[in-house]
Amino acid sequence: MDIESWGRRNPIKKESWRTVIALAYQSLGVVYGDLSTSPLYVYKSTFAEDIQHSESNDEIFGVLSFVFWTLTLIPLLKYVFIVLRADDNGEGGTFALYSLLCRYTRVSTLPNGQLADEDLYEYKNDRNLSADRIGMSLKSTLEKHRFLKKILLILALIGTCMVIGDGVLTPAISVFSAVSGLELSMAKHHHQYVEVPVACVILVFLFFLQHYGTHRLGFLFAPIVITWLLCISAIGVYNIIHWNPHVYQALSPYYMYKFLKKTQRGGWMSLGGILLCITGSEAMFADLGHFSQLSIKIAFTFVVYPSLILAYMGQAAYLSKHHVIASDYHIGFYVSVPEKLRYPVLAIAILAAVVGSQAIITGTFSIIKQCSALGCFPRVKIVHTSSKIHGQIYIPEVNWTLMVLCLAVTIGFRDTKHISNASGLAVITVMLVTTCFMSLVIVLCWHKNVLFAICFIFFFGSIEALYFSASLIKFLEGAWVPIVLSFIFLAVMYSWHYGTLKKYEFDVDNKIPINWLLTLSPNLGITRVRGIGLIHTELVTGIPAIFSHFITNLPAFHQVLVFLCIKSVPVPHVRPEERFLVGRIGPKEYRVYRCIARYGYRDIHMDDVEFEKDLVCSIAEFIRSEGRGQSFEAVEDIDANERLTVIGTTSTHIDGIRICEDNGGLTHVDTEMIEISSPEVPRKRVRFLVPESPQMDLSVREELQELMEAREAGMAFILGHCYVRAKRGSSLIKKLVINIGYDFLRRNCRGPTYALSFPQASTLEVGMIYHV
Repeated sequence: MDIESWGRRNPIKKESWRTVIALAYQSLGVVYGDLSTSPLYVYKSTFAEDIQHSESNDEIFGVLSFVFWTLTLIPLLKYVFIVLRADDNGEGGTFALYSLLCRYTRVSTLPNGQLADEDLYEYKNDRNLSADRIGMSLKSTLEKHRFLKKILLILALIGTCMVIGDGVLTPAISVFSAVSGLELSMAKHHHQYVEVPVACVILVFLFFLQHYGTHRLGFLFAPIVITWLLCISAIGVYNIIHWNPHVYQALSPYYMYKFLKKTQRGGWMSLGGILLCITGSEAMFADLGHFSQLSIKIAFTFVVYPSLILAYMGQAAYLSKHHVIASDYHIGFYVSVPEKLRYPVLAIAILAAVVGSQAIITGTFSIIKQCSALGCFPRVKIVHTSSKIHGQIYIPEVNWTLMVLCLAVTIGFRDTKHISNASGLAVITVMLVTTCFMSLVIVLCWHKNVLFAICFIFFFGSIEALYFSASLIKFLEGAWVPIVLSFIFLAVMYSWHYGTLKKYEFDVDNKIPINWLLTLSPNLGITRVRGIGLIHTELVTGIPAIFSHFITNLPAFHQVLVFLCIKSVPVPHVRPEERFLVGRIGPKEYRVYRCIARYGYRDIHMDDVEFEKDLVCSIAEFIRSEGRGQSFEAVEDIDANERLTVIGTTSTHIDGIRICEDNGGLTHVDTEMIEISSPEVPRKRVRFLVPESPQMDLSVREELQELMEAREAGMAFILGHCYVRAKRGSSLIKKLVINIGYDFLRRNCRGPTYALSFPQASTLEVGMIYHV
């Protein structure tokens, strides 16, 4: 996979209509599966207990009116016309909004941020817009108060935790509701023993398929969802015409007033069931990175939205003429389906439920990857299941955890009533978090009038707060599940983030100043051996304490030293030409360099071979450009008195140095390139192909020669293996978080991706105890 050629460098900016329609078609299968299957359980959940269907039809028409206006105001008006515009360079979701705010207000909690990061293409895009006085005041307030930064982080984590909770609950309720169609073909005492096992088998099969990746099954998703939407809309039209052509009158907001006036407290509590009609709306924003805004808007506005409205109107029309049915499940979806079509519809519903569940599971993988990249989730194994679409990933640990929790919810509750209560709270909490972040984005990022932000949060926040209160009141009836799950995941995520932050602060407080290095001789007071010593550090300035700890106990090191920092920045992607920041530490004869590799939270880290080549080439290009006095984009590091140069990956060096490695004979060399080769021929021959230039200084050639010889001798990777402990006098909570929580997560999570790719035979770990 050509990792570096993927990304926002080739966005679809001016799509042809053919491209837009193709993307809209694909989005139906990936984005709207969950939202499209909501008619399976909305009416059943709404009439489960709090209200009853009466002869006056006030209840059913009131519910239809609520469903219509909820679908119109939240998914259509809020998401399609407003929230989708708040993309982070094409990426969407809770963490995308948070990273967008981090870019504009410097509230990021990433510990090793630099001013140089703000010069990234995706970082500084549109930052030249002017803000009003209130916006500047709000910006400065957020930047000054550390407490407010923590509040924003916790809000982002809560939204993320609820998305994970939705990844547990959505497959359960979708599959369970689809399978409930069996209730009409068998007795109740038989049905209750069949429904749960069948649902569990389908769920196990669903999670088992995840490791194959959605790209192998993706071509089936859109046809399934389209077939399902055509099916429910056709049935809806049939029921409207056949049973109650005047049902359209219930779309008037007046019926909502009549509904609440008649049902009062019961009607308010039933809003938790009505809420489920917009479950999956957040997927429109979360999956924005895979499609375009226009394609998602077209798919929802012209296909999904009218199909859902017709489906709900059809069910209401049927139920308005059927008040007493000899079944305990008379409000269910399948009773409004013509009897001859029930089994085909049941089969399509199960397939659609699987597709909808697939979408939320994949979305959960994506948001956990983002959190992990930004230091807010323990490191997990990430498998890229597609060689063409980078966003299609599989996380084994998360997949099996979701499966176990999903089966536990299904077996534990055994009905849609409790599962729907739990799912509703998770859905509306994510929407509330999005509304809060959007109000800040409107002022701080879009630089709109603060009144617009106030109107936005007041209007949509009031609607969502009403649904939130109706869901929260059912805490003992299932709504406790997402709260408990979120509390557990929030504790894990915040403990990891807090421990990581304290570890970095310890590194900063105990780093060795550059002046210590300058007092040494060019040999650094130690024996220099052949090869490249790659010292990994989280620091972007200074020398890590691990280096002095190492040479104190073993006074020998390699002829070329590189302090490597691999960091994440709060943007989706970093362009290859901006990948590395390279600088020199000390005089030239010391042969000590600093290299900072920057990745976005949606970027894929290069494999070890390509990374090593790009790293050596970036240092060689830095040496050549420094010797020629070439004008490269450079940044000053005031704290360390260092000058770092922006260097791209090898693929971006059109007129730059290229590296050639082989085990034997020569390969063809371009006539416009000068070959610098080693006088000795070891096991692996390394050559730099340098563009012909009479300006190359002798000292530059000697430095390149030495770097090449060091590369031939091999590269050693020095990693710090730290044990973090709370220092004496720390509070009990801090001791619990650091000594137990963070230590447990550190011991049981995977190592960094780059560490796992380093050759084990060339890797050396240096242990240190950190008292934070």
